Amino acid sequence: MQKLQVTDYIVFFIYFVIVAGYGYWIYNRKKKLQTDSKDFFLAEGSLTWWAIGASLIASNISAEQMIGMSGSGFKLGLAISAYEWMAAATLLVVAIFFMPVYLKNKIFTMPQFLSQRYNESVAMIMAVFWLMLYIVVNLMSILYLGALAISGISGLSLIFCIFALAIFAILITLGGMKVIGYTDVIQVFFLVLGGLVATYIALNMISNQQGIGKGFSVLTQGASEHFHLIFNKDNPNYIDLPGLSVLIGGMWIANLNYWGCNQYITQRALGASLPVARSGLLFAAFLKMLMPVIVVIPGIAVYYIIKEQIPGITATDMLTSSGVSDPNKAYPALLGLLPIGLKGLAFAALTAAIVASLAGKANSIATIFTLDIYKKAFNTTASEDRLVNVGRVTVVTSMLIAVVLAFALGEALMGEGKQGFQYIQEYTGFVSPGIFAMFILGFFWKKTTSNAALFATIGGFVVSVILKFLPDFVDLTSLNEYGWSIAGANGIYEIPFIDRMLIVFIFCVLGMVIISLYENKKGIKPKGLEVDASMFKVSTSFAVGALIIVTLLVALYSVFW
Repeated sequence: MQKLQVTDYIVFFIYFVIVAGYGYWIYNRKKKLQTDSKDFFLAEGSLTWWAIGASLIASNISAEQMIGMSGSGFKLGLAISAYEWMAAATLLVVAIFFMPVYLKNKIFTMPQFLSQRYNESVAMIMAVFWLMLYIVVNLMSILYLGALAISGISGLSLIFCIFALAIFAILITLGGMKVIGYTDVIQVFFLVLGGLVATYIALNMISNQQGIGKGFSVLTQGASEHFHLIFNKDNPNYIDLPGLSVLIGGMWIANLNYWGCNQYITQRALGASLPVARSGLLFAAFLKMLMPVIVVIPGIAVYYIIKEQIPGITATDMLTSSGVSDPNKAYPALLGLLPIGLKGLAFAALTAAIVASLAGKANSIATIFTLDIYKKAFNTTASEDRLVNVGRVTVVTSMLIAVVLAFALGEALMGEGKQGFQYIQEYTGFVSPGIFAMFILGFFWKKTTSNAALFATIGGFVVSVILKFLPDFVDLTSLNEYGWSIAGANGIYEIPFIDRMLIVFIFCVLGMVIISLYENKKGIKPKGLEVDASMFKVSTSFAVGALIIVTLLVALYSVFW
């Protein structure tokens, strides 16, 4: 695989100058208008709908998608697109039902919601928990996978790439949410353009230079086994994407928790008015519909190129040190086919995705620590300037911790031969059901108590761990008849992690209802949120856009079932 040439580095340098220069200009332009910590962390009232939508996608699409999801496309096929296309539907739900509740009740952080709806103990426990999750799982994984990809493409050392990404992200983040939000528009432009170029090159190669239409036709026929969105039980990849569960089961839990109960994501829209926030989420939903073209089709294309032995990529480009095919090398191998100059552009797109995601995650970490831990537990009278400075120190500190973790744990958790994207999804799923249950009942059932919320958080995690390791102690073969268990790589029958999330969610909801009703009878009256039916009415333009999204989803699942 060819490494980057001087021309590629020039293209990349131009990208760096554009993003850094624009970010610095935004910082100086908005600095005079920055009045308080909420303005720094949330860019309150200053992000347009297109900036919100672009920032959502730039922060979401990172190394785990560009590298991890392309790798899953190589191994699983188009079915992995469920994460993207179901996310588009989820964004509509969040825009219609979640955003009005947050904005009506003036909620700016997720721990603030927990404090306002439950109590300070629940909020503080979850604030600390979210910090650990964001730093130890998300920030570290984005940094390691991103550096691994950039190292593979550029030939630069992994250590240098980790430090370079961390420093670039810190520079963007220190300017606050305004700088992140508006520079993300550029990041998304490079991300989409570079991804489309990579897809174009692959499809054109497959068609023997007869065009992308012909290439896609050849790909769907020659790799037909990779173009099923719903797996049958006998599919070897069923354990990763268990049939209809991606449409009516645990996939909804994962997506609703990620897009609706996640500071890292919702932060982009919390500083806007409801119409602007909804328009931004709708724009993000349209961009999500496009993502499989950029990140999944390239992985399938690499699978076909190797399968048919088309010159360009060979099986050796995809091998680990032990001789096993490594899905994480699919996207870097494809980028190696690009001509000089375009390779630099694709390299810039990949870097844009990683840096934007790192910056967004670091900003959310700083927001939660500063507003929900430092201000409440350490310095209740802190000035606005002090809070902003604490936020900036938190950005640098969290990134340094992530760098250390990437060196210490990256190889063991996401190294050669592992599906990085699936790994992140499964282990985030240990906590998603409990958190989502706590939020959804907190929104729409005023009887939900604080102890019920704690039960969902702690009990949900415990049950998730039990179900994960249950096959080591109990034979689950009998559940296979009903589609609830499947043989893993080691031959042991286990419950697919997407189904585990649904089971845990149902357990958490039932437990919360029982606890809440019991405490209600004892005279405990929980705090409710301000919610009324009129909040959920949408504009005609939003309704039309949502209908287009739903129609596209129905069409895609009908064609590629």
